[in-house]
Amino acid sequence: MLLRLNADSVLSHCRNSCDCKMNFSEVFKQSNHLCKVSPDGKYLATCVQYRLVVRDLGTLQILQLYTCLDQVSHMEWSSDSLFILCAMYKRGLVQVWSLEQPDWHCKIDEGSIGLVSSRWSPDGRHILNTTEFHLRITVWSLCTKAVSYIKYPKACQKGIDFSTDGCYMALAERRDCKDYVSIFVCDDWHLLRHFETETQDLAGLEWSPNGCVLAVWDSCLEYKVLLYSLDGRLLSTYSAYEWSLGVKSVSWSPSSQFLAIGSYDEKVRILNHITWKKIVQFEHPATIDNMKAIVYKEVERRPAVVSDEMSLHNITMGSTLLSTQSKYEICPLPVQIPVVKPEPDRANPKIGVSVLAFSSDSRYLATKNDNMATAVWVWDMQKMSLEAVLEHTSAVRCVMWDPRRPRLALCTGNSKLYLWSPGGCVSVQVPAEGSFQVQSLNWHCSGDSVILLGKDQLCLCYMDTDHEEK
Repeated sequence: MLLRLNADSVLSHCRNSCDCKMNFSEVFKQSNHLCKVSPDGKYLATCVQYRLVVRDLGTLQILQLYTCLDQVSHMEWSSDSLFILCAMYKRGLVQVWSLEQPDWHCKIDEGSIGLVSSRWSPDGRHILNTTEFHLRITVWSLCTKAVSYIKYPKACQKGIDFSTDGCYMALAERRDCKDYVSIFVCDDWHLLRHFETETQDLAGLEWSPNGCVLAVWDSCLEYKVLLYSLDGRLLSTYSAYEWSLGVKSVSWSPSSQFLAIGSYDEKVRILNHITWKKIVQFEHPATIDNMKAIVYKEVERRPAVVSDEMSLHNITMGSTLLSTQSKYEICPLPVQIPVVKPEPDRANPKIGVSVLAFSSDSRYLATKNDNMATAVWVWDMQKMSLEAVLEHTSAVRCVMWDPRRPRLALCTGNSKLYLWSPGGCVSVQVPAEGSFQVQSLNWHCSGDSVILLGKDQLCLCYMDTDHEEK
């Protein structure tokens, strides 16, 4: 009863602020944040140590329970939601389970060569295993049991990417102390193009959503972003400055019109898809005085003293009532954002833009500057200006857009879920038993629910969004 009262009191605020109401599921176990919704949105797969649990997402009833040979390191659905891959990196094993045929399963043993990465191909019938020391990538076919090998994959931040239509795979390679990119056709894995890149130490690559352009960027020691066509032609090169730490994050807009580049100089540069020149630069100043932007600040409120009538059992069951409540308040400008000075003598300094996230309609861009870890910045890509800043009492851990609407969800490692939309923002207490701390989150593909992940538990938040927002 205490949980219900608490949820209702919080939800009344949420309905007013975000034009939606919420319901929360009970808490379930999970390990290593291995919890994923099937691509068709019907099932929820979670790993609990060496067990794989598949639930019906509508009822949360267990449909299948599989037992793996060891604790699972990585879990992934096939694109058609028929198979689930479970990788056990320490033992160099991959097991594949079938949802339609529970008695069928597949085991892949890489042996002494080891395993550091495993993933599905876009067709859901091939598995790509990367061996230790990135000696090679092995492509296993579930249909024909054929095996193919790809040599010289580079160990980097993002060395492999598939085009959105699943037709092509781009792979970063390192041979003879030089960087290369190979483009493969995923139907039969034949090599389409192979070319050398103008990078000192390639750090990552990513296809544009329309599959026409491949973005390649250098390591943080040299600011360089290269744009290649499907046939390997260099379309453009962009470099903002020299002799300082460079690119930290890269993200395409869903429309493929913009390429956002986050840098260690605490700025975001937006390139356009026609000339590949910079059209705007977003900065993250410590003092916000932009009159067009709204600054929301989280303000905490301690709960009232518990009355003597409450039993210890009720206090434990309704622990969310005793948690610190919070809400957003609009701050008058100018506003000072807390800044943490990075330690210059340590590797990977906490400075610069590490998070770039476009909304599904490409209208908004959310960013996070690491030395202002408590703040999330939301930019309007039509007006090319700052829309809002959300400042919190703790460092932001995860930021993710609703896949259907311009609605942003984030968490800071406490028992709250934070939401922003153009109409406002809200802080919602998760009414879960015990101390459920939200460390990460994932949206359902419909945008109607959010999976909240704690250290070793998960909870579902259901959004009853009004029709006007759709």
